[in-house]
Amino acid sequence: MNAPAQWMVLFRHGHSEWNLSDRFTGWTDIPLTEVGLAEAAAAGRRLAQAGFAFDEVHGSVLQRTRQTVGALLAAMGTPEVPLFTTWRLNERHYGALQGMDKHEIFAAWGEEASRRWWRGYVEPPPPLNHNDPRHPRFDPLYAALDPQDLPASESLRDCQRRTLPYWNEVLVPRLRAGRRLLVVSHGNTLRGLVMHLDGLSAGDTERMEIPYAVPLVYRFAPDLRVVGREWLAVPGVAPAA
Repeated sequence: MNAPAQWMVLFRHGHSEWNLSDRFTGWTDIPLTEVGLAEAAAAGRRLAQAGFAFDEVHGSVLQRTRQTVGALLAAMGTPEVPLFTTWRLNERHYGALQGMDKHEIFAAWGEEASRRWWRGYVEPPPPLNHNDPRHPRFDPLYAALDPQDLPASESLRDCQRRTLPYWNEVLVPRLRAGRRLLVVSHGNTLRGLVMHLDGLSAGDTERMEIPYAVPLVYRFAPDLRVVGREWLAVPGVAPAA
């Protein structure tokens, strides 16, 4: 297939160490596994085969996205494509749930509330204490940011509200200028962006899944109306639902 003239590719990073152990990662800076690196490389080969090339990559500041970008671009044969990182594309902050697995969370807060926190659109999980060492104000990655901007917990709506300024102020102008963009981010961050692009309801977004390492291609009209979207199947990677 030939790549469309005006488009953007969204991509969730490959599997990380905590994804495979079913722990809530959020802003915790966990690396990819060898499986995740292989997934990213397979997607890069598939994108190149399909005729895609990128002018820029935009991703979060977390190493699992940066590792994904490195493996994907190397497999495409274009490691020189510039990467721009921002905390606004970070995963949703899971608050006190970060670092815990589902069994531990159910034991601490009960299954009903726990599922409402991690799948719901509006209600955030319990926040981190301001002095909790997991709080992002202690992380050197965010030393240049106003501490008031750093979340101690986020709902999916909170995550979306923090991501959309980057879409409107950075990505949209680049798309209007004809730049070919790859956005490498996280499951919840991309759910919020897809909700915005597709005009989905909160209920539809709560049920949405963004698979690991499967490119989602958006096609745009000149005014940036969405005129098409498709998942690009990658051999050896679980397909999108």
